[in-house]
Amino acid sequence: MRTGELAEAAGTTAKTLRFYEEQGLLPAAERTASGYRDYDPEAATRIDFIHRGQAAGLTLAQIKQILDIRDGGEIPCGHVRDLLDVRLKDIERQISDLVSLRDNVAALRDAAAEPEPETCNADEVCRYL
Repeated sequence: MRTGELAEAAGTTAKTLRFYEEQGLLPAAERTASGYRDYDPEAATRIDFIHRGQAAGLTLAQIKQILDIRDGGEIPCGHVRDLLDVRLKDIERQISDLVSLRDNVAALRDAAAEPEPETCNADEVCRYL
């Protein structure tokens, strides 16, 4: 499968495919006699896996670790579980941070509900921040 065909089938770009190949996420494609990349049809499945990993918030480095485990003949499920545990904790921390930020912004907005410009000091720019 040529680069453009694979890119279209996988919903990505030729540049992305070359990047994935350079980073070791995709095995190096065979070359045609004229030098064009000729990917194995299984490359589309691999790209789908890469996209699913990215959708879960995994980095390309983490996805490469998973692929390396699979390419080494082992089942990566335990490693994937560990990565997802870390990702879930990170998401929970981000949510907590966002809730705190929302509470802080809401308190600032409440304080500014009835502005009193005459009480603002020029050195503060605006007392509500």
